[in-house]
Amino acid sequence: MEATAPADLTLAAGIHDLLRRRGETLATAESLTGGLVGAVLTAIAGASMTYRGGVVAYATDVKAEVLGVPASLLAERGAVDPDVAAAMASGVKERLGADWGLALTGVAGPDPQDGQPVGTVHIAVAGPDGVTGVVGNLVAGDRDAIRVASCRAALHALYLRLGGGE
Repeated sequence: MEATAPADLTLAAGIHDLLRRRGETLATAESLTGGLVGAVLTAIAGASMTYRGGVVAYATDVKAEVLGVPASLLAERGAVDPDVAAAMASGVKERLGADWGLALTGVAGPDPQDGQPVGTVHIAVAGPDGVTGVVGNLVAGDRDAIRVASCRAALHALYLRLGGGE
């Protein structure tokens, strides 16, 4: 299963269309997906009109130093936490000057991390009215399947938050 399946590209195109109509922009912060969301978003021609860029914050210290996730939160709960996802989304939105921030953190495997089982994924969307849409779920499959499913879930969460599908 590839992250750039036709359904993913259709969803990404829908996101760009909604952002264009609203006159807004997006930035992404990714951990477990390692840039997969940004790759899908930039596979769409004209993405530069709405996509400001992304930060692959794979290491915990990058989440703190680059995205501004409080070090105390990371020390207390670890990197795989819904509040960390929310802070990542807000941080990338602010630092890249976007209207929207989309963030993912989780455990792709093969081993658990921070006491969280493989497949734990937290997705947050930060918009002009604050952070909402924090999604936590358990994704089944191997490392690649978890990464791809997480990418799709993040794009879907953002699409819905932007008013798509209504």
